[in-house]
Amino acid sequence: MPPEWLRRVSTLPPSDTHSVNPVLLRRAPSGVQAREAAVLVLFGGAAEADPIAVGGLPEDADLLLLQRASTLRQHGGQIAFPGGASDPGDDGPVGTALREAEEETGLDPAGVRPLAVLPGIFVPPSGFDVTPVIGYWDRPTPVHAVDLAETERVARVPMRRLLDPDNRFQVRHRLGYQGPAFLVDDMLVWGFTAGVLAGLIAISGWEIEWDRSDVRDLEVALAEVDAGIVEVHDR
Repeated sequence: MPPEWLRRVSTLPPSDTHSVNPVLLRRAPSGVQAREAAVLVLFGGAAEADPIAVGGLPEDADLLLLQRASTLRQHGGQIAFPGGASDPGDDGPVGTALREAEEETGLDPAGVRPLAVLPGIFVPPSGFDVTPVIGYWDRPTPVHAVDLAETERVARVPMRRLLDPDNRFQVRHRLGYQGPAFLVDDMLVWGFTAGVLAGLIAISGWEIEWDRSDVRDLEVALAEVDAGIVEVHDR
């Protein structure tokens, strides 16, 4: 059984009730042979729910994220969940997600409790069909960027900062993409990662109403983060 505060996230499908999250609808086009991949959406924090918090979210609840190396040809510099391509020896998406998380962050997979496997989401730039695996960190272990050629940064990001309405908005790309984003700890979370996270938050019971009319240019927002001139709220 999952912790009570993660029950909805681990039993309900991600949602987009306000039609601002195109990521959740992405499926491989007919005739396209997508490559299989998986990511680990790993929540940490006390097992006991906080009885006075929205959705029971514990004060120390957090999410494991990493920043891809800026030198990578695809998704360079982007904030992501740990994960990657499936190997023939993996035990399904859960095996892929845990193996990749260990390789990228050094976590001990024995301390992770898999809770749910979500439907795959097609990622057009890489041609992967990515399966998010929801997990709870029963026994957290230290994490770090194992290979700096692949990963620049690994962080346990407090959920309450991600949920802060001042840290949420939408981004729009000049080629037409528009979707949810989060700005926290000098990181701009957008695209696939933000879409999955926003979809889970929408059904979690933790969500605080935020301004969906706040739409920012993606390239400008990324440049501001790189320049260190953005204001990140920490409540």
